[in-house]
Amino acid sequence: MTQYTAPNFNVPPSFMGIKVTDPCAEVVITGIPFDYGTVNRAGTRFGPAALREASRMLYDGQHPEFWVDPKQLNMADVGNMPVRPCLVAENLRLIEEQSLAYKHVVALGGDHLVTLPLLRAARKKAGQPLALVHFDAHTDCWPTSFGTTYGHSSVFYHAVHEGLIDPVAYVQIGIRAKTEPYVTDWCKQKNITTLSAMDIHLHGPAAGAERVRAVVGQRPTYLTFDIDCYDPSAAPGTGSPESGGLLPWQGIYMMRQLAGLNFISMDLVEVSPPYDHAEITAVLGATMVFEYLSLLALKAKK
Repeated sequence: MTQYTAPNFNVPPSFMGIKVTDPCAEVVITGIPFDYGTVNRAGTRFGPAALREASRMLYDGQHPEFWVDPKQLNMADVGNMPVRPCLVAENLRLIEEQSLAYKHVVALGGDHLVTLPLLRAARKKAGQPLALVHFDAHTDCWPTSFGTTYGHSSVFYHAVHEGLIDPVAYVQIGIRAKTEPYVTDWCKQKNITTLSAMDIHLHGPAAGAERVRAVVGQRPTYLTFDIDCYDPSAAPGTGSPESGGLLPWQGIYMMRQLAGLNFISMDLVEVSPPYDHAEITAVLGATMVFEYLSLLALKAKK
């Protein structure tokens, strides 16, 4: 039978058309259709499906700079994690429990609260507090989310207090949203490094990436990528859009400059398809996952 590359619209409905579903693979992609931590526009429960659909554009060919094909990794798409409507604490337990079963998790969110149980699992597997690279418009370091203990704006407050991450090895990129002074003061007291969106615009993504590398070093590092780090002109399909954000080329360039870091897990969160237009947010989100997988493929190649 003649072999041919399937057209993009006809690839399997998994991330980049991955056919392997083995949960014991070295890298496991999983969706978390959860948006019960959202405080503004809901809809990120549909994010995993949208990211998989958009990833069909990344099905064939190699990375244009690294010349690697992430699909050559020992990688599987195991589908979505089970979630239970409205039961926040139970869902946090389920996500952590499921994540512990996988070696290297690449999670498709879901709102940003899913990062907390993912960090809990990653911390247990690493056996030490993690370094954290955090792209976002918001610090998500509020002690509560509008009076609720667990929400997508309080994730990293809890992560620091639980000892999941070392705040000295924690860098935030793209921050620009309104906040309260006590939240900013808390970040400074914990020695968290903050690179605002304006820092990246004025000093360039190369300087930003250099700062990230200096902060995290070679410690086991978790990458969390909130799509609202990008300007709404590039990523309108998200729950809490903030003007003045990064441009796609800046985020992609910075990701490529992080090659060689000791990444152990990653999530891409806050894609909300009901507010998207022409899939541009989902395509950008899928591209960031592709860039991360390409970093893993490049490291495996060396």
